[in-house]
Amino acid sequence: MQTECTSDGCKSTVQTKDLTADIRAGRRIEYVSLAWTSLEAMAGIMAGVMACSIALVGFGADSVIEVASSAVLLWRLNHEFGEKRERTAFRLVGVSFLLLAVYVGWEAVESLVKQQPPGVSYFGIVFSVLCLMVMPLLARAKRRIAARLNSRAMQADSRQSSICGYLAAILLGGLALNALFGWWWADPIAALVMLPIIIKEGFEGVRGETCGCHDACAPGDESGNAAK
Repeated sequence: MQTECTSDGCKSTVQTKDLTADIRAGRRIEYVSLAWTSLEAMAGIMAGVMACSIALVGFGADSVIEVASSAVLLWRLNHEFGEKRERTAFRLVGVSFLLLAVYVGWEAVESLVKQQPPGVSYFGIVFSVLCLMVMPLLARAKRRIAARLNSRAMQADSRQSSICGYLAAILLGGLALNALFGWWWADPIAALVMLPIIIKEGFEGVRGETCGCHDACAPGDESGNAAK
């Protein structure tokens, strides 16, 4: 079997080709994620402003953070794999989680304090249904690539996509309950319930606790250097 040796150690040609294909697949899914979340951000914020819906504006802000997270992962996938870059990317994704937690918490508390029910937004309901369908698919695709690349940064990004899906479900519930029963408080309460999960993911990312080994590592050496 042919081998290639770099500063990270020696790998078989087959392993190199598989890693390259996985990195390309990761880039594709992150480009798709970047495009979709950009659309989410614009649609959510615009619909929220029109309907005076804090929940919709908050969801749009979450999508802005998703855009930043995808940009971080694209930066990660466009550079040579290494422990330092993996840890940096993981920390940046963690910071985006904490920013999301601050925004969601602020918007939820503000909504409860002001007690200002939003207008009924049927566009928002349809929009949240679409997001609820798309985000789990993106999260699942990211998890598959993350497992093949052994990348905790991308795994964290996939969880952020999952959380975006949960927030879409919360948004849908809040908009629907407000439209049907006038229960304006349902959405901010549900958003507050999500905060511990978001904060936990954020702190794990900021600590930068990567697994210490990547698919590109040579067998028998967790530092990424080939055994001599």
